[in-house]
Amino acid sequence: MNPRLDYYSASPKAMKAMIAMEALASSLSIEQGLLHLIRIRASQLNGCAFCTDMHSVDARRLGESDRRLYSIAVWRDSNFFNPRERAALAWTEAVTLLSESHVPDEVYAQAREQFSECEMVDLTVAVTTINSWNRLAVSFRQAPSA
Repeated sequence: MNPRLDYYSASPKAMKAMIAMEALASSLSIEQGLLHLIRIRASQLNGCAFCTDMHSVDARRLGESDRRLYSIAVWRDSNFFNPRERAALAWTEAVTLLSESHVPDEVYAQAREQFSECEMVDLTVAVTTINSWNRLAVSFRQAPSA
């Protein structure tokens, strides 16, 4: 797969805004390990090989186990994730697939059991940010390096 264009050089101002949003999302109330799990899951759903690879590598650097990384795509059928992580993964899927689910009330209720109001907003900002990165990488065919 050949990249279509280098979006960093094509629009530095836009990428500066994206980088600022990423920095903000990374500095909010959601713990770094959980951020990587949601980034990986959203990237899987969006078919973004570049971001799935990058965040899997980053998660491993933070000490995430291979078994849990391999199981993110099937988290509902795995006992590797705690209730907070499960709620975040469900929220990530619902927000990422917004047009399909409109974020069901039961997913919101599950998330609210685990996250404060502030954390809910922060989690949603993180999901929104990775979805934006996925759209750039997939649209312009950015692939992970071998």
